[in-house]
Amino acid sequence: MRAVLPILTVVAAIVVLWYGATVWMNAPWVRDQAARAGTEVTTGQVLRETMAQERPVLPAPHQVVAELWKGVAGQAVTSKRSLVYHAWITLSATLLGFAIGTGLGILLAVGIVHNRAMDQSVMPWAIASQTIPILAIAPMIIVVLNSVGVQGLIPKAIISAYLSFFPVVVGMVKGFRSPDAMQLDLLRTYSASPAQTFWKLRWPASMPYLFASLKVAIAAALVGAIVGEMPTGAVAGLGARLLSGSYYGQTIQIWSALFMAAIVAAALVAIVGGVERLTLRRMGMAR
Repeated sequence: MRAVLPILTVVAAIVVLWYGATVWMNAPWVRDQAARAGTEVTTGQVLRETMAQERPVLPAPHQVVAELWKGVAGQAVTSKRSLVYHAWITLSATLLGFAIGTGLGILLAVGIVHNRAMDQSVMPWAIASQTIPILAIAPMIIVVLNSVGVQGLIPKAIISAYLSFFPVVVGMVKGFRSPDAMQLDLLRTYSASPAQTFWKLRWPASMPYLFASLKVAIAAALVGAIVGEMPTGAVAGLGARLLSGSYYGQTIQIWSALFMAAIVAAALVAIVGGVERLTLRRMGMAR
């Protein structure tokens, strides 16, 4: 209970502030409508109407929760109105991009650690690649791939991989270099080959760094998949829900899709954390 109480306190404070911001941001519309009708509105009417607008500037928490529940439990999972359906479309691209980004990141890290030329050439380019805004490069990737007939899942997965490979590269380079000189000298004393040194020392030592970077990479991959859905005019996926909501001023739909994305991200990070605990426990690195 002591561990949960601080979390509940923060959540309660956020909800109170959210409700306050809802009243503040939606009240001008209520007063404007009353002025046009030539009537006066009381404070109680303002409070009630700001909490129940169909297209509010900022939806109230209960409106977002109701829309989220309706999209998750109130629709068949195969329905185009189901948030579960849209989340699955986005998740498919996320997982494929995450797998590509993780594999590429590990391979680049191995090359950087074992090859001085790659360390001096690839690493600066990897860092520079992350300075390009994803909103700028995503349409370029999609247009280029469409020109060669590649559509659907692959372009979104590549954008996800673009965002997710960098945390893995940085984390694994740090992990592969984490063994100290005494440990490396010991393996040289035993005449261990570079491959044996990698698998017996560098790879096990990098596991904590790998899982720390994977938690960042999986969340980044989800962001990449959502961003990748926007320039394509996609009709399915959480990015498509955000886009359609912005077109028609459906702010409640936008916020429910955002919360669904946050729930998916939290679940993915929790799964990676669970795999981390099991792996490190089997390796004797955690209790």
